[in-house]
Amino acid sequence: MRKKWKCASVSKDFGAVETNEDAALAREGVIAVSDGAGGGGVYAELWSRYLLDNLPDTPITSFDELDAWIDGIWESFYKDCEKKAKIQGGMFLDKFYDEGSFATLAAAWRVSDGECRWIAYGDSVVFCYDKGTDELQHSFTHLADFNKPPYLINSKDPLDERGFCTGIFHISPSCIVFAASDALSHAILALYEASRKKDGFADFDKELDAAIGMHTRNSALVKSVLGLRRINFGRRITELTNACKDEKRFRDIIQKMKEKMIIATDDYSLAVM
Repeated sequence: MRKKWKCASVSKDFGAVETNEDAALAREGVIAVSDGAGGGGVYAELWSRYLLDNLPDTPITSFDELDAWIDGIWESFYKDCEKKAKIQGGMFLDKFYDEGSFATLAAAWRVSDGECRWIAYGDSVVFCYDKGTDELQHSFTHLADFNKPPYLINSKDPLDERGFCTGIFHISPSCIVFAASDALSHAILALYEASRKKDGFADFDKELDAAIGMHTRNSALVKSVLGLRRINFGRRITELTNACKDEKRFRDIIQKMKEKMIIATDDYSLAVM
């Protein structure tokens, strides 16, 4: 049976005005998302897309391999964008030289029927959800850590090994492997932890309390998630991952999440095996 690979990526206003600085990739053997960080530097949307367009078909398995890959591709991007920046000139060109471009990266490679290898740099997240056991594995640390500034891949500066993590998902036919950018990842993780709490498990009580205790925008989102009457996490994830086949359905789901105040306003990307 042919496996299905799919992805969706939309801007925070669903394409009305804002540029989508995210990028998503789903091709045979690999999925990935990259969140271009527009808060610093320039050409974030080009850098995130460039990273995914040049992602290797074989897994990156260590920081040194990631570093070597970036070292082998950055110069072409830099020279091309330098030409564009020189046309803009002035402060824009200065910003390009001083700051470069920034993005996160989360990717997974299917290496066999029973194994996926993944990497993450920054706060985009790789997930593995087992529908049979209702267990969610992921590449991130803790829910509250979404409040911290993420590590970012820069188009001109060295990587920081502290921003890199890697691992293996051991998978079965009941597993869904997917990657998401930060706002969607935060909502997914909050929904999962809250669903466990509502089902009578205390697995994530401290983690949820810590996230709420940060008193940030994300804290309010977590409170809204906990205020939902019931959370069928398996149904939500199945609905969300299936929606990657239809951008309108994907946008509609995100819009409903925004109306319930359980997801932040941001660009949204999802890639699914």
